[in-house]
Order: sequence, then structure tokens, then C-alpha cells
Amino acid sequence: MEIRNEVLSRMYFLLFGLVLPFACLVAFKTYSVAIKDGQKWRDKGASQNIKLKNLEAHRGNILTSDGSLLATSIPYFDVYFDPVAPGDTDFKEKIDSLAFVLHHSLGWDKSPSQISTQLKNLRKSEKNRRFPIKKKISYTELNKIKNFPLFYYGQFKGGLIIEQSSKRRMPFNLLAQRTIGYLREGAKPVGIEGSFNNTLKGAPGQQYMLRVSRKNDIWLPLEDLNSINPKDGSDVVTTLDINFQELTENSLLKAMKYHEAEWGTAVVMEVKTGEIKAIANLGRFQGEYTEGFNYAIGMSVEPGSTFKAATMLAILENTDIDLNEEVNISKGVANFYGDKMLDVAEESKSLESISVSRAFEISSNVGMARTLSRYFSGSVEESEKLSAAQFLKTLEQFNLHNTSQKDIEGEALPYFKKAYSSEDNWSGTTLPWMAIGYELSLTPLQLLNFYNAIANDGKLMRPFLVKGVQHDGAWIQEFTPDVMKKKIASTESIAKIKELLRNVVVRGTASKLSTSQYSFAGKTGTAQTNYQRLSSNEQHKGGYRASFVGYFPADNPKYSCVVVIHNPLKNGYYGSDVAGPVFREIADKIYFSSIDLHPPVNSKVKPLLAQLDLPGFDFGNSKDMKYLLSFLDLPFEGLFDSNWTVLKGNENQLDVKKPNIQQHKVPSVLGAGLKDAIYLLENKGLKVSIEGVGKVVHQSVQPGTKTNGQTIHLMLR
Repeated sequence: MEIRNEVLSRMYFLLFGLVLPFACLVAFKTYSVAIKDGQKWRDKGASQNIKLKNLEAHRGNILTSDGSLLATSIPYFDVYFDPVAPGDTDFKEKIDSLAFVLHHSLGWDKSPSQISTQLKNLRKSEKNRRFPIKKKISYTELNKIKNFPLFYYGQFKGGLIIEQSSKRRMPFNLLAQRTIGYLREGAKPVGIEGSFNNTLKGAPGQQYMLRVSRKNDIWLPLEDLNSINPKDGSDVVTTLDINFQELTENSLLKAMKYHEAEWGTAVVMEVKTGEIKAIANLGRFQGEYTEGFNYAIGMSVEPGSTFKAATMLAILENTDIDLNEEVNISKGVANFYGDKMLDVAEESKSLESISVSRAFEISSNVGMARTLSRYFSGSVEESEKLSAAQFLKTLEQFNLHNTSQKDIEGEALPYFKKAYSSEDNWSGTTLPWMAIGYELSLTPLQLLNFYNAIANDGKLMRPFLVKGVQHDGAWIQEFTPDVMKKKIASTESIAKIKELLRNVVVRGTASKLSTSQYSFAGKTGTAQTNYQRLSSNEQHKGGYRASFVGYFPADNPKYSCVVVIHNPLKNGYYGSDVAGPVFREIADKIYFSSIDLHPPVNSKVKPLLAQLDLPGFDFGNSKDMKYLLSFLDLPFEGLFDSNWTVLKGNENQLDVKKPNIQQHKVPSVLGAGLKDAIYLLENKGLKVSIEGVGKVVHQSVQPGTKTNGQTIHLMLR
């Protein structure tokens, strides 16, 4: 009995002393984890095994005005295989077929049996649930892989994992590359890509990911949890014309190579709207010319003689100057407060004085500096002369003190000294040197905008590069031309400066660039760079910067254009030799490729043709003659009743006549083209020799001569 009681007491001790307290502790912990702190632990578990991944949105395109692609994002795909995802039956049935396709379609080095074995081992070990199939493939190749055995079941039944990324591409490579710009990690955004990044980038999506391997940190997408689809970016439509851009870039590049220049820029702008139709920027980097910096917008430099148009317009606007009045140029040499100024023009070196208009046409430095000093050298207190402050105020009236565009960040500020300011190192030489484009700076685009206003009869437009924003082909925002100032100068002053700019091309420094095909106006410029005044008679020159800025056609301007080429090392350095030919080549190609620049041939009253201008016994094949007269809708009288026809013109119509062609006789081929003449004569057994081009005006054997195989000589003109 005592033994039984001892055993029971020990059992009660174990039950109530150890087991029951432990059970109570377990119950309490279960309650604490499951109910009291349950949400906390569930959140912690989810945070460690489920996460949200950002999905990249498709970046919008950058387009030309006609919809051509300047920049686009090309999608690429990385494909992986999760060998654990498929069911046992599907895996066993399809794995060998998949291995066969991977070998033959994707060109894997291993044999199908080796591939099959490798995939089976991966499934068994569960070590790699993201086995790479192929990376950086196109959408077309992705669709092909999606149809592989097992893969066509998708992600959860077939183990196919697809990750998308994209790469920015510029289909036209170098064209407008800097203007288009880029986004790079760790670098400041550049160009349209940077300025319109929020528009282009869209909104990223989100996808829930499940951790399937903590050891290898492998995450797979979850389709059964909600995700946010990415919102594609919108397209930015520029004002650029791809044809203008290409010809501008090519013309500039050719000149850069020919002159071995350091950098250059060329911009074409539509006069009435301010739309930038082409913008090229080339700099030399490691022996090659690339678009690495936007010189047109970001480089503020001393413009040199192209600024003389602003000087002249300021004089016209403030005075009643007679452009025929004489200015003393002292044979092209002048001294301003101990500093010597020289003319480059040979004409200056033989003249003591010259008219103001002629000084502008030949770009006389002395003539322009003395003309400006004559009218603006007074102090603020003087009333008989205008002050330098008034000159600077007039330049502000032209809006030359402001930046010009808003589409692209990084536009350099223009620089003008404050009149009489010691902080700006104003001196007695400042005003004369400002007259010829020194001691101030402008970007090429700011200078072009000033000339564009002149071409536009004084109306100043804001240059712009972006026409609007589209999404899925529909406009969601459009930017219209912006008038910065309705009139920068009076109508009279604008008319006079336009005449001066036209005469620069007709008989001035740009006369060798003129053409009879169309008219244009503008100004040459040759600025010295990195110069230092060592003494009153000596200067150090670091190099030259050639420029030309103008517009065309001169009588009804459609486009304005600036060309700046910095530090040309070979084959000349003057604006008329380096930059001017580039302007002319750009203008030529635009003019001859733009039908709207040519007046219709029937826009004027049809003139009466002189008798000598009408066809006079023109000879040819009847079928060709009949087709030509019908195509040109020309009235004629007569019948085409033989193989050959002669046309004779009168005041009202053309007469169709039958030529006198006799058997065994030499026919007349006067007025015939070479093809018809040879055909007819050789069929008569004659041998033909020719001289010249055009139509037959003389034949050595008289018509009607008996044929005997002789040689007949034809003269064509």
C-alpha cells in the first residue's frame, strides 16, 4: 500500500508540478503569438517573404515634327526557368522535349540529354529556381520561347519567368544627339530627355514578389496578389525637320573636317514661328567629331562682326543718320585711347573716308566704331550726344540681354557691361570695341534670334524645340509660337537694316557667296579668340572664330540660320571662307528641296513668246511628239500621219508638218535630237559622226543627196 501511495504521489508531482505548468506556459505563448501579437508576427513574416517590386514603365519617344523617331526605348527580356514550379506529370512528360528545343533552337552547347539531366538535377535539389535560359532577347524571340514545351503553361505551371528592361536608342545616331540629350546615373540630365523627363518616364508599376529561397534570396512574382500596372510615358514631339537636321549636320561636319576646327554649331529657325528646324553641335573628341556639348545654347562667346547689325540698328533707332554720310576710316587704322584698331578689308587700306553703308557692307571695324562713337560717346550729363548707357538700353530693347528659349536647360546668359561701371572694367575702349562685337558675349542662338526678328519685320519670336506632347498618337498638350516682343525697332529702322544686310551679300564681304537662284541676306563675322592687348601696337591672338548669320529668301524670309565654327586650323579662318559656305550649302539644300519656297510657274501673267523662242522646225518621232504635246496641253494643228514629225511654231499654236523623207536620199535632220538623227540616218545606210550636244544645227551632207554609204557629220548645239 505504501509503495502504491509513493508511486501516485510521484505521478501527481510530475503532473501538477511540471507538465501542467508547462502546458499553461505553452497555452499562454500560443495565445500571445496567435491572438495578442498575432498581427505583428504576421506582418513581420510577410515583410520578410513578400515584397513589392517596381515595374519599369515604357519611356515615351522623342519625335521629329513629321513623327520620325529621334529617340525610343527598345524592350529587352531576360528569360529564366523555375524547375520546381511545374507539376510532376508535366515535368516528366515535357522535360526531354524542352531540352531538345533548347539545344536546337537556342544553340546550347550541351546535348539534349545533358540539358535534360541538368534540369532534373536542379528540380531535385531546389537550389536554383531562376535558371537562366537567355538574356537580352527581343520581343519576337520572346514569343518564340513562350511556345517551347512546358513554357507554354506559363509561370506557375510551366516555370517560365520573364523580366523586362529597356534600352534607349537613337535611330539616326549622331543627328541632334546633344539636343535630344540623355539620362545617366550620377550625371545631370541633359537636353530634351532631361527637361521633359517627367513627361517621358511615365509612372512605374508594382508587382508582389514571394521569397522562395531564403538561403539563395530567390524571389518570384505572385500573380494572385494585386499589382499596379505601369503607366507608359508620353511622346515629346519636337519642331525638328529630319531632312533639315541631316543636311545641316552633314554640311557642318564636312566643313569641320576640312578646316580641322575645334567645335562648331549651326541652327536653322523658321522666321514666322520661332520653330527650330535643325540644330547641330559638333566638337572634336579623341580625334572624332561628336555631339558632346550644345554650343548653340550653352556657349556664350564674343560674336565679332556679326554684332555690327545690332550696332547699326541701335544707331538707326536713335538718330536720323544718313547712311550715305562719310565716316573717317584713316585707311583702316584708328587709335582709341591708346589701343589700335585695324580693318581687314583691302578696300579700307586705300581710303581716308567711306560712306556708313559701305563701311557696314565691307565690315569696316574702324568705320563702325567711329560711327557709334560719333553718336553715343557723350556722358550722362551731356545733351548734345547720346550716352553709352542709351546704347545699352537700346540693346535691351532688342532683348539681347535676356535668354531666348525655355525648352532645354543650361542656356548661357548673355553678357553686357554696365555703362561706366568700374566693377565691369568699363573704359574708353569699351564702346568702340562693343561696336564690333567684343567685350560682350552671346550664344549663337541668342544672336540668331535677333537676326530672326529683323527678318520677321521686327517681331521677336521665342525659339522653341518642342511642339507638344502626345500619348498613343493623340495630342494632350500643344505649344504654340510665343511672341516675345511685337516690335524690337521701328518699321523704318528695320527696313534700312534689312537693306544693309542684303547688300552685304550683293556687294560686301559675302558677295562671293551670292547666287542667282534665290536671294539671301546676312552678315559675316571673324572674331579673334583668347586675345590680349600687350601694348598699344601689339596684340596676342589665340585663334579665330568664324561665323555667318542671316536669312533666306531675302525678299520674303522663311528661314534664318546661324553658323559658328571655332578655331579653324586649315584652309582659311574668315567668316566668308569658313562659316559662309556652310550657310550657303544649308540654304541651297533647303531652298531646292522646299516647294513652298518657289513661286508657282503660272503665278504671273503668261508672257508672249518671241518668235525665236518658239519651236522652229523641231524634228522628232511622231509618237513622242504627240505624247509631249498632249502632256503639256499645248494646242497644235495638223495630223501625225507618218513616223516622223516637224513642229513649226506661230504666235497662237504649233503646226504639225510631215517631213520630206525620200527613199535613197539623205533626209534633213535639222532640229532633231541625237537619238532620232542617228536612227534615221543609219537606217539610210549612212555613217554618222557628231560634235557638240543638244539638237542638230548643221549636217555636212545636204538633204536630197543620193545615199551611197557616205559619212555625214552632225553639229549639235
